[in-house]
Amino acid sequence: MTFKNARKGLRLVLKSEINLRVHFCVALLILILAFYLDFSVTKICVLLLTISSVICAEMVNSAIEFALDAVFHNKYSKLVGMAKDISAGAVMFNTIIAVLIGILLFLPPVLNLFA
Repeated sequence: MTFKNARKGLRLVLKSEINLRVHFCVALLILILAFYLDFSVTKICVLLLTISSVICAEMVNSAIEFALDAVFHNKYSKLVGMAKDISAGAVMFNTIIAVLIGILLFLPPVLNLFA
């Protein structure tokens, strides 16, 4: 039953959150590029962990937003706004780190293509 609920949760977040769909599409393109550039298994693992951290952060952010909206019936509250901003900030921070990891992994082989 838990696996069924987890799949339902993944479907719900993919259906309701455009940011998550963007993350999935970018992740797919990044993985295709990594295979094209013949990344090592270690580098692929780093990419997969990085991708999963961003997607998980986005999913937790969505869960926090839905839960707070449900509890507070979509009424404005400064504390609710702060909690949502903090969880969104966590996603942004995670994404910035993911981009830096991507630059570190992809820049040398991409530059070698043009050398």
